[in-house]
Amino acid sequence: MKFAYTIIYVPDVAASLEFFEKAFGFGRRFLHESGTYGELETGATTLSFAAHELGEMNFEGGHVQAHASRQPLGMEVGFVTEDVFAAHAKALAQGAVELSAPTTKPWGQVVSYVRCPDGTLVELCTPILA
Repeated sequence: MKFAYTIIYVPDVAASLEFFEKAFGFGRRFLHESGTYGELETGATTLSFAAHELGEMNFEGGHVQAHASRQPLGMEVGFVTEDVFAAHAKALAQGAVELSAPTTKPWGQVVSYVRCPDGTLVELCTPILA
């Protein structure tokens, strides 16, 4: 078994790709001509976005749309960076909403949380020191 990708269902795939490019510095790998699916270059695991209409096709009973939920969903995407303060500020400048300012945890890791315009919950954190 290999963890290959995470797909986030969003209202506007191109807008989510653009936000993640500008806010977090990821490069665009692919956007399907239909505009309903796209991927970012994020390392070994692909971060993908799919339109809610694909989610409706895939899940007979529908799904929770993160952007429409008052509270963030109970899952997050985590990005490791050496400078959480700068990454956090950049994400806010691009339109993310602050959920938790950068904080140093008791184990020494700096962590913050933002919610992206498409509803995605993102953790920004320094590497965990062993």
